[in-house]
Amino acid sequence: MFDLHSHLLPGLDDGSPNMGVSFEMARAYVDQGVLCVVCTPHILPGLYHNTGPDIREAAASLQRSLDEAGIPLHIATGADNHIVPDFVEGLRRGHLLSLDDTAYVLVEPPHHIAPARLEDLFFSLLVAGYVPILTHPERLTWIEGKYDVIERLVARGVWMQLTAGSLLGRFGRRPRYWAQRMLEEGRAHILATDAHDNTSRPPDLLRGREAAAKIVGETEAYNLVFARPLGVLKNLRSGELPEPEGITSEDDHDARAVQTSGSGHGRGLRERMRRFLA
Repeated sequence: MFDLHSHLLPGLDDGSPNMGVSFEMARAYVDQGVLCVVCTPHILPGLYHNTGPDIREAAASLQRSLDEAGIPLHIATGADNHIVPDFVEGLRRGHLLSLDDTAYVLVEPPHHIAPARLEDLFFSLLVAGYVPILTHPERLTWIEGKYDVIERLVARGVWMQLTAGSLLGRFGRRPRYWAQRMLEEGRAHILATDAHDNTSRPPDLLRGREAAAKIVGETEAYNLVFARPLGVLKNLRSGELPEPEGITSEDDHDARAVQTSGSGHGRGLRERMRRFLA
């Protein structure tokens, strides 16, 4: 497996505070079968003043330390790029970072307010030749009233990255509902951990993959954590990678809902989630 969103680098943001925690996280990744982690610290003016060169230097240092400790985990560079003016120019200058210097780039909008020109930003990235990946849309509180924005972005070629912990209920029932719904509807491209430590927000990609498989099956779960992430790291065009499958028929929908719940009632996932959240 490959994790494209992790705050593994020590001391750069609200992620790992020191090398000891980074080592614990790295060992947890290896134990789950993760081969490569893209380190994506926040770049957020006014709070986390990281730059592309800072992140590259920290990643190289961590890779050397992991190699010396005999921890077989490959480190790549990226950033959790918060929305800023001149986003595309920031990428071209190297201040912001794409994932492992590919055309794929994480974009994090504000959590509680949908920016007025959000779709314009993503369009500018697409026109510039990037494939923007919206980070953890299921955890954005404004998704409740603006899910149509998510639908339009996906239709226009923007990728969506879900957090493994959302499927496990780590962030509460609303993010879990939206994560499951996006999987079901075929609007999720990547599953990542967004890990910050080894306790409250740990690397949990394996458990996330298992949870996803109960919703959309093993093939799509594999695509979420292996096929598409590997394609990103290889910088393949998005059209060369498998499209999200979702649940394509009512029979398939009901069968997987039964598998997920362990019951024989044949009720649809979304219906059960609505009752759960009522």
